[in-house]
Amino acid sequence: MKTQIAILFAHYIRKKNQNWIKNPIQQQNKTFNKLISKAKNTEFGRYHDFKQIKSYNDFKKNVPVRDYEGLKDYIDQVVNGQKNILWPGKPLYFAKTSGTTSGTKFIPITRSSIKTHIRSARDALLNYFLKSMNYKSINGKHMFLQGSPELIKKNGIYIGRLSGISAHYIPKLFLQNRMPSWETNCIKDWEEKVDKIIDETIGERMTIIAGIPSWVQMYFEKIVQIKKKTISEVFPELSLYVYGGVSYEPYKMMFEKLFGKNIDTLATFPASEGFFGYQDEFTEKAPELLLLLNNDIFYEFIKTEDFLRGDKKRISLEGVELNVNYLLIISTSAGLWAYNIGDTVKFTSLKPYRIIVTGRIKQFLSAFGEHVIAEEVEKALKQTLNNTNIIVKEFTVAPKINPKEGLPHHEWYIDFENAPNNINDFSTELDKQMRKLNIYYDDLVAGGIIKPLIIKRIKSDDFKNYMRSAGKLGGQNKVPRLSNDRKIVDQLTLY
Repeated sequence: MKTQIAILFAHYIRKKNQNWIKNPIQQQNKTFNKLISKAKNTEFGRYHDFKQIKSYNDFKKNVPVRDYEGLKDYIDQVVNGQKNILWPGKPLYFAKTSGTTSGTKFIPITRSSIKTHIRSARDALLNYFLKSMNYKSINGKHMFLQGSPELIKKNGIYIGRLSGISAHYIPKLFLQNRMPSWETNCIKDWEEKVDKIIDETIGERMTIIAGIPSWVQMYFEKIVQIKKKTISEVFPELSLYVYGGVSYEPYKMMFEKLFGKNIDTLATFPASEGFFGYQDEFTEKAPELLLLLNNDIFYEFIKTEDFLRGDKKRISLEGVELNVNYLLIISTSAGLWAYNIGDTVKFTSLKPYRIIVTGRIKQFLSAFGEHVIAEEVEKALKQTLNNTNIIVKEFTVAPKINPKEGLPHHEWYIDFENAPNNINDFSTELDKQMRKLNIYYDDLVAGGIIKPLIIKRIKSDDFKNYMRSAGKLGGQNKVPRLSNDRKIVDQLTLY
């Protein structure tokens, strides 16, 4: 019965979604007018004269592009309990995320916007069922490896991680299939939580597993270690792995080994600011994401190369081109206006609009979902060097995803002018500073998903030799502080 209901509902949703998929610009215009109308009497709407905005050009003139820092004064008012600031009333939630210059960020989620998060996750699965004909997975057990659903309340607004907030909105169709138990999901200690999840899931008819690759990899590896079997032998009916948040490519070979056979994967593009896309076609090539236009999100785009030059010329969806790197700008029913979320995308199709995520506008390291940026590593090193006579000539940071022994970790490749007497004490202090600056990194280390960073000393002038070999010696070129791969560090010579 459940399978039949899901199939009928999936067909209904697909037919309904065809309207906006086939009429994208009309849908975006409708969304634009709806958002402006809804927010015209908010503090933000009054200050930016929303009542006089009649076109997209009017909007660009009245509302500048902002990142979190630029919108922070408004968000702080909302956090303090004030109403009608960015969106009518108060938000239901704040999704707590790691900030850059502002520390922890609080992204508003309203009654309107939470519906779009849940609908998108649902539609991604329903579309997969229709395209794959894998209906049997509906009746098995489904496990989402996520943050704690326990929330704190401040000024009438609940605060938590997005994955924890989402746990409160499991569709009724899947509610009885959900794992782990609520009690287990609330466990704070990550290793204890994973161990408990393993206890609950082994022996169950698992068919769908979802979560950030680094976290799921840890879960899988522990199971393989305990059972001395591949994941497909432990869960013979497992047929789908759903992921988002980071690229799957660095983990693909390891997952294939852990699975022991081919398992379908479903790529998604969720963020605290909105759910932007999901994989709607399943082919051999790298997954492309259908850009979601039914989510109360008005999209704008700035060419990455223009933005990096200081040119913030914006275009709407109607003006995008294929294979151009764009910075994603959004306005939403959560009260984010011309908001720079920092992600960059390329369009791979215009009929319908499909994208791939190309990274972040700034350097970053997010091999495990930690979103570490250059400013954080530079500040952590500076704090560690304070009150010492140690001098660092150059450095870069890269992930070690699959070490021969032990947990994954960050590796810092440092060229010291005069090295510390005790490199272990220096590493410990550097790791401490990093954990203060980035809550995601702190969570990963505290949870035993990765171990504290390791410092690798390199030979003097090796960075210079690398830059020369790359044709980037001198001028404005700089050694990248962060990489999400090991292309740079594999060319360096250890001390």
